[in-house]
Amino acid sequence: MSTGVEMGSVTKAFEIVKAVTDAGSGGLTFTRIIQQTGLPKATAHRLVHELSDISVLSFDAGTRCYRGGLMLARLSAKVSVDYDLCSIVRPHLEALQRETGHVATLGVRNHNDGVYADKIEPNDVRIRLHSMVGKNFPLHCTAMGKVLLAYASSEDVRRISKRQLTNYTKHTITDGKLLRGELSRVREEGYALDREEITRGFMCVAAPIYDAQNEVTGAMSCTFPSYISVERSIRHEIEAVIRHAKAASGLI
Repeated sequence: MSTGVEMGSVTKAFEIVKAVTDAGSGGLTFTRIIQQTGLPKATAHRLVHELSDISVLSFDAGTRCYRGGLMLARLSAKVSVDYDLCSIVRPHLEALQRETGHVATLGVRNHNDGVYADKIEPNDVRIRLHSMVGKNFPLHCTAMGKVLLAYASSEDVRRISKRQLTNYTKHTITDGKLLRGELSRVREEGYALDREEITRGFMCVAAPIYDAQNEVTGAMSCTFPSYISVERSIRHEIEAVIRHAKAASGLI
């Protein structure tokens, strides 16, 4: 874009944001951003990185493209709250999978159940999990389910925890009082664990994803064989899930 008038930094930044969002869900590479905006390379490089640092833009390492970030969705939520959670979270889900090497999933709540909204698997995965996109999962015994339930209304927590809770393994929490205590811990620590509670031999870590109104709109997780917790600490998995969920929420 060339108007013959020197643009200020804010205007230049908005030119970049407009070019990226106009490109749709695929986004733009850095080269295409320069071509679309006509900005000098050095200026565009600085602004793109600043916009990415505050999550106005997100970078997909796989396609090398920049797309609108969650902070942009948070700012525009007063105009429209109907944004595509999956497309916003996917780059962070991919980053979580690359960092941990484990299956990474995105879940949302649908009344009394959770629903797998997205899933990233390693290319060489040897064990296929049953976390198919679109499939329901229980709230009381999965890591993402506990996150989604922990931040639900107190009325929903009471109602669901007082139901007959299905027992899947010897580790499944089926006592409502124990479940409510577990949910309290999730809120305090900011993450949830599934300790072989739905599938024997597997553990899962999940953390909340927040929307523009600072409400929990989804949960991000990674799943791994439980022997990992025996051989070493799972602190790396916990920290990675929390960090990437915060990044997807535009909080870091």
